[in-house]
Amino acid sequence: MTITVEEIKALVQPHAVHKRVYTDQSIFDLEIERIFNKTWIFVAHESQLRNPGDFVRARIGTQDYIATRGEQGEINVIQNRCTHRGATVCHEPHGNTKRFVCGYHQWMFDLGGTLRGLPHRQSYPDTFVPESEQYALKKAPRVAEYRGFIFASLSATGPDLETFLGPMLVAIDNLVDRSPVGKIELVQTAFRLEYKGNWKMHHENANDTIHPGVVHNSSVQTARQHGPESTSFDFGQTREMLQGNGFSKKEWEGIEQVAVPGGHSYMDGIYRNGLLARKEVDPVRDAYEDAMIKAYGIERTRSILDLDRFNNLIYPNININAQYHQLRIVHPVAPDRTLVISHCFKLVGAPDEIFHRAIRFLTNLGSPASMIYGDDATIFERCNVGLRSSGEDTWVDMQRGVGLERPLPNGSTISAATEAPIRSQFHAWLDYMTAGDQS
Repeated sequence: MTITVEEIKALVQPHAVHKRVYTDQSIFDLEIERIFNKTWIFVAHESQLRNPGDFVRARIGTQDYIATRGEQGEINVIQNRCTHRGATVCHEPHGNTKRFVCGYHQWMFDLGGTLRGLPHRQSYPDTFVPESEQYALKKAPRVAEYRGFIFASLSATGPDLETFLGPMLVAIDNLVDRSPVGKIELVQTAFRLEYKGNWKMHHENANDTIHPGVVHNSSVQTARQHGPESTSFDFGQTREMLQGNGFSKKEWEGIEQVAVPGGHSYMDGIYRNGLLARKEVDPVRDAYEDAMIKAYGIERTRSILDLDRFNNLIYPNININAQYHQLRIVHPVAPDRTLVISHCFKLVGAPDEIFHRAIRFLTNLGSPASMIYGDDATIFERCNVGLRSSGEDTWVDMQRGVGLERPLPNGSTISAATEAPIRSQFHAWLDYMTAGDQS
């Protein structure tokens, strides 16, 4: 089904979007083509590809790719699809290998994707040249790295990575700088969750400061009913995280949200007590800060650790929570299916307990057993059911806080308790979806 630029523009009003942007297969297909296949997509972290032969499977839009470390140390991002009959050649999430061998007819590819061997070579015509580009695994046209974060783009043209990230470079800088030696390691083990809803719902929810007190009320009340003695196993961290969503209306109105050009956004931190807020005696934190001060000095250490941000959304596919060392990757699967992969990082040079806190944070917020994420996924699925069962005149409202945004020098806007980040996302969405001569 062909959709014109005019039809796409008609789906987005200044303060509302049509339900088709969440439910229509043809719209979803265009999102993959014009957003995920054109922008920079996170595929791996350098700590996953330390040695020649290391690899990690990744997704770009709905396509399966492999990021590899080549024999000469180069990074390759190659499509996980044999050029013979189309079967995948890599089946493990990560590992180390010298070659990828298709399990169908044993075509063998090197780490850069070149076809290096196949059975019955003599039966092919003289015009068949295995090492030619025609038979190589398709490479992503552009691959770039920023402080260990590796991105790929399926478009040969467009802004470079740092221009694309813009003000969100600070989120990556802050995460890496929180290591006393300026080095972080991505934990390979991750939580993989799938919800029945559109991928954009996840991003719209990330920096929405109104929903927590409603959606997460049951877990907030549960945490408030249990005293410190019931959470000694984790020093109260779980209770503090659950209670973090229990701000009053006035307190939520004090949490600032920043909408960044390109659909990116972030918000102020929300934890005010205990281990996550540095308000109590904490020998582990003291040891960590001592290591940071030795590495950076007092002034630089304070500027790093005092940056209190939550949910640094890099549109369209990752969310970084720098001060708690978290990474969430969002993959569209279908208009009503989204895969979310949640990792945490280890700060090299920091005390082990700092890493254990990051793992507990990941478990509390990103695991299948998470009371917080379970609430969000339930709401996404309810939105999906409601929109799919509604009429064609259905619009989704996003006008809260219109006119309350204040401009920042870098082109971003700042506000509080508004839907400005959502409006910014759809501004970027519309730009991507109507770019070029698409009529």
